[in-house]
Amino acid sequence: MKGKTKSKPGILIINWQDWTNPLSGGAEVHLHEIFRRLTEYFDITLLCTHFENAQKTEEIDGIEIYRVGSRNTFNFYVPKAYRCINKSEKFDIVIEDLNKIPFFGGRFIRENRIALIHHLFGKTIFTETNPLSASYVYYSERLIPKHYKKVPIIAVSKSSKNEMVKMGVPEKNIEVVYNGVDLKNYKSKAKKSPKPTIICLNRMKKYKRMDILINSIPGVLKSIPDLKVVFVGDGDDLPRLKEVARRNKTERAIRFTDFVSAEKKADLLASSWVAVNTSPKEGWGLTSIEAQSSGTPSIIPDSPGLRETVKNGVSGYIYPFGDTKMLSEILIKVLKDRKLVVEMGRQARKWAANFSWDESAKKMKGIIDKQLSRS
Repeated sequence: MKGKTKSKPGILIINWQDWTNPLSGGAEVHLHEIFRRLTEYFDITLLCTHFENAQKTEEIDGIEIYRVGSRNTFNFYVPKAYRCINKSEKFDIVIEDLNKIPFFGGRFIRENRIALIHHLFGKTIFTETNPLSASYVYYSERLIPKHYKKVPIIAVSKSSKNEMVKMGVPEKNIEVVYNGVDLKNYKSKAKKSPKPTIICLNRMKKYKRMDILINSIPGVLKSIPDLKVVFVGDGDDLPRLKEVARRNKTERAIRFTDFVSAEKKADLLASSWVAVNTSPKEGWGLTSIEAQSSGTPSIIPDSPGLRETVKNGVSGYIYPFGDTKMLSEILIKVLKDRKLVVEMGRQARKWAANFSWDESAKKMKGIIDKQLSRS
């Protein structure tokens, strides 16, 4: 891509992945949905990881994308790539997405900076990878207060904001911009699947602890023998999860699917009776809000980030993290009462309407404008 004269303020976003990456998740959805709405106000460029068969440069939805490095090396490529892009592009603000490992942009970025934080792994990273890699991520996160104490920070939830404050980042520097949802993309159905159906929509990663749901299923099957459980997503924890299902003899009730289209996902969410999340820690529960947008109650653990997505007892239920007995009891209570499923689903969609991508983009623009005025 060749440089051009910019008529609008220029923004460079540095994020590990773009939304077309096969390994993208909620952070990339957030990036795409918010910043594609801001291209009429800003010239936006994204620097992110290259992946197999991806173009090195392209423009999607008005956002220029530069891809360099790999998933494991991207942060080492960032300083040089930034300097290279800076030769042809004029930026007024650089937004660093602190998802995964921080880029410590203060060492090489001269423009005004804003940091965007989804969630910190903290000690949960040690359940996902080997001790050496986990330590690298963990101690990199511990350096955030030192390197970003004077940088305006946008958190996607109050939980993430509170965690940053506990780490030593001044509370006055942090604003919350929630993830949103487009209700029109999700179908609200009073008519559910003929059989009681649970959906678990997530990336199959060990730290997300989907084995907790599988281990709660034997207790549910005793009361609801025709139960169906659908796991939607892909990831390196899938073989282990299938083995957990085999060991506790729940294979007959469980179906694992890989990646599905947006339309198929909407159908599965709308036809399921409840959606379940089991993660110990998230920046925000995007899949929880998507389920509720589909008229499906969401059952989540009392975990940071997730607990903000459900109106307990109204749009779904919150259970103590890791408590398979309590999770089983909640599932039995809901799945044995079809009228309750429908009523909670109606309330769930009403609750989800509070979270709008348009409103989130509007708030993001206000924060950027404020920072531009200080230039």
